[in-house]
Amino acid sequence: MSKLKPLIVILGPTSSGKTELSLKLAERHNGEIINADSRQVYKNMPIGTGSPILQIQNSIISIPHYLFNIKNPNQKFSLSQYKKLAIETINNIHKQERVPIVVGGTGLYINSIVDNFEIPKAPPNKKIREKLEKHTEHYLYKKLEKIDIKSAKTIGPNNKRKLIRALEVYEITGKPFSSQQIKGKLLFNVLQIGIKTDREILYKKIDKRVDKMIKQGLIEETINLSKKYNSNLPALSGIGYFEISSYLRNKMSLEEAIQKIKFRTHRYARHQITWFKRDKRIVWVENYSEAKKLANKFLK
Repeated sequence: MSKLKPLIVILGPTSSGKTELSLKLAERHNGEIINADSRQVYKNMPIGTGSPILQIQNSIISIPHYLFNIKNPNQKFSLSQYKKLAIETINNIHKQERVPIVVGGTGLYINSIVDNFEIPKAPPNKKIREKLEKHTEHYLYKKLEKIDIKSAKTIGPNNKRKLIRALEVYEITGKPFSSQQIKGKLLFNVLQIGIKTDREILYKKIDKRVDKMIKQGLIEETINLSKKYNSNLPALSGIGYFEISSYLRNKMSLEEAIQKIKFRTHRYARHQITWFKRDKRIVWVENYSEAKKLANKFLK
């Protein structure tokens, strides 16, 4: 039996049902939830990022949530910053004799905790970032493929912020980003629960969620953000905001924007699935009943 304190991780592709599952497990096991979604750390973006905050506010369940809405969209937030805050939060939850539950779909965030990654020590370089920011995601992805194919496959072609960071680290250190991510001594006894969903069912869930985002006010949210922040910021150039911004600038119709959001989200979900499938420690479940049995056995 491990002497390390327990940590439950709920992961899976976008729209797979992580929020609902985590709330049920947290309520059952005296748990508290830590965000592991790189976009949900930002403030004033609950609709476009699919943040559970709106859902929680309308719920009778009162579960403490951490690392949601902690940064403005124009503030830098690195993997090392996330790891530090997440580990501090997990330790504080343990001190209260409660169960920490990490929830999200950002693989690097999750692995930084599970495997205690030693993050490359390459401070942000404004000049390099401004130079890279001028290029498209496609260009950055192809550039990264040539120097660090492993990181390119890991990050995928849709995450401009992480593509820039990987290229920045290479330019500063002369070494591939992937070769500098070294696993450290394990910090926690971890149960990773992945939500398994049929691909076509998942796509339908994504499409339904995108339609719901539009009805909830994604257009208004994008307009309000554009009044405060530069739309070229990494936080605002992701899926959803980029397409709606293009619509607002008359570069495409609303119907085209919505369809592009759906297609890009499908592609992002496929990337997430590919990432998580590489980790054989993840136990995949199809419903809450299966997850509940796993958590019960793990926490005894």
